Amino acid sequence: MSHVHHPSVPARGHDGSVAEVFLIFLRLGLTSFGGPVAHLAYFREAFVERRRWLSEKAYADLVALCQFLPGPASSQVGMALGLQRAGWGGMCAAWFAFTLPSVLLLVAFAYGVATLGDLSDAGWIHGLKAAAVGVVAHAVLGMAKTLTPDAPRASIAAGAMITVVLVPQPFVQVGAIAVAGLVGLLWLRPETPQPRDEDTFTVKVSKKVAAGALILFGALLVGLPLLVASAGSAAWHGAAQLVDLFYRAGSLVFGGGHVVLPLLEAEMVGPGLVDSEVFLAGYGAAQAVPGPLFTFAGYLGASTTEGPGGAAGALIAVGAIFLPAALLVIGALPFWEALRGAPLARRALTGVNAGVVGILAAALYDPVFTAGVLDVGLVALAVAVASFVALNSWKVPAWAVVIGAGLLGWIVL
Repeated sequence: MSHVHHPSVPARGHDGSVAEVFLIFLRLGLTSFGGPVAHLAYFREAFVERRRWLSEKAYADLVALCQFLPGPASSQVGMALGLQRAGWGGMCAAWFAFTLPSVLLLVAFAYGVATLGDLSDAGWIHGLKAAAVGVVAHAVLGMAKTLTPDAPRASIAAGAMITVVLVPQPFVQVGAIAVAGLVGLLWLRPETPQPRDEDTFTVKVSKKVAAGALILFGALLVGLPLLVASAGSAAWHGAAQLVDLFYRAGSLVFGGGHVVLPLLEAEMVGPGLVDSEVFLAGYGAAQAVPGPLFTFAGYLGASTTEGPGGAAGALIAVGAIFLPAALLVIGALPFWEALRGAPLARRALTGVNAGVVGILAAALYDPVFTAGVLDVGLVALAVAVASFVALNSWKVPAWAVVIGAGLLGWIVL
């Protein structure tokens, strides 16, 4: 049974079911093209605008937290939303459903099932990337109305955007958000002494459990290399090596999937675990599937020449690369919720939220607009504009816009 909420009061707590979370995130996993920033835009449309699971400010605070954490930011936001909506089962359902479609597609590609060749130039792929431009533009505009309504906050957003566009490095993004928070602390006054009730984001996780998750995160980061060194048989050594390699990749990378690719290339191609040609073919396929780019780990795990390989290697690689993200979300959220209620923290968060708008606006230009429009042409621009109008003015669901843009791109691009 679907849940109907009053339009001005977002749902909080465990108000939904695991099945509800699974089905919604499965739809997102099938239709969310365009990379991590586009995923955040799709999530906003689905959970802030359409279902009102949380408010605009609560969502911006959550995005800010996940931008600070290493790992795939969009997947971490999804995990947190599932955890809040339906508890531990909801968290697992959100992650599993969002990642499943792209994992299956990429593992099938690794097995050679996909015989369509290079999909990156397919017209329907161009249509989907153009739709992502409209979705992200709609999200940036909506967040800007709420989070940058005055000159000081708009200036913070503009400064963050200019910085990231001029120096497009992952740590610059994190630094820009940190500077935005400092400027907010020193310059801005919070709108209210405490966050409004609808702006809270409460998860039923104790601080003891959260601390345990953070300790486990660090223990695995230190302990897995020791496990690899002490592994006896070749099969056990290969499996442990995969776990360690992908766990470290998920633990130490900021900025999402595109940033993890050079690290994975160094770790997999350099030692000869996969051929360079195999890696590049999989990278091209990963650009053509929806969902998080971290699922590229499934392709690499299935293609590795050492260790389990095949379906077992894919399961190990995907589980290992996403495990740090889950542990960090569990470990950070309870402390984050307590911190963000403090007056000084609210003032800093006001600046951070403005900075997040600037970061998303920068990503709207590069890579979303450059890949979706500039690399294709004016017809792609027309598809992007039509997608934006459909979302913003006609209130068409994002999944329907994506399907329509894919069909249109197949016909005209």
